Amino acid sequence: MVALRQVADFVPTLGATQINRKDLTREVLVTANALDRPAGDLGNEIKARLAQISLPPGYRFVMGGSTKDIQETMGYALSALLLAIIFIYLILASQFGSFLQPVAIMMSLPLSLIGVLLALLLARTTLNIFSIIGFVMLMGLVTKNAILLVDFTNQLRSAGRDRAHAILEAGRIRLRPILMTTFAMVFGMIPLALGIGEGSEQRAPMAHAVIGGIITSTLLTLVVVPVIYTYLDDLARWAQNSFGSGPPADALKPRPDAQDAA
Repeated sequence: MVALRQVADFVPTLGATQINRKDLTREVLVTANALDRPAGDLGNEIKARLAQISLPPGYRFVMGGSTKDIQETMGYALSALLLAIIFIYLILASQFGSFLQPVAIMMSLPLSLIGVLLALLLARTTLNIFSIIGFVMLMGLVTKNAILLVDFTNQLRSAGRDRAHAILEAGRIRLRPILMTTFAMVFGMIPLALGIGEGSEQRAPMAHAVIGGIITSTLLTLVVVPVIYTYLDDLARWAQNSFGSGPPADALKPRPDAQDAA
């Protein structure tokens, strides 16, 4: 046994009472809670401030806690959104038997984003995980208006109508069911949007996003989708006339007598 005073000198000084390690490096943990501010906004501000600080070699800043959870959640939500768009396109392509017509239908998806942002702005809510969930829900809701228009247009064209008259007739006849389903979904989301009930304020942004997206997509789909449908149909005719082996697409147009009979 050797006494410590024989090999060392005792000097009072300051030091860490506990040494934490993470990823084989020492860690100094600084924690704080957000007050009257969204955690995501505070995390972005802290990142901007930390980026202005020059650290010695071997030191670095790492964000954790709720900031890290928000980043991971946003990544998962974007992955779900991308998969939803891919699955919607595959299903529509198999149902319509075309690779171009689903593109016209899916043009209603970015139109809903306009209403989502406007609704969140008017309701003074943030783009959080609940509003993102509402936007993912919209991917399956807003396409129904375009499906009604395109499907009925195809039926009229199969019956002998020309393209222009088929689009106008489909818009006139399908307007009523489109408005009925839109109003049903909007009024069904109003109680959640008003934040009635315990804890409903947290879920209200989801209803705000759904209501705004449905309204704008319904109004803009009636105008934008027929235009995109016309351009894609012209593109399909040009491709068939240029590279197809069958008769020209112009020869497949219905005859005037068939239109009169229809």
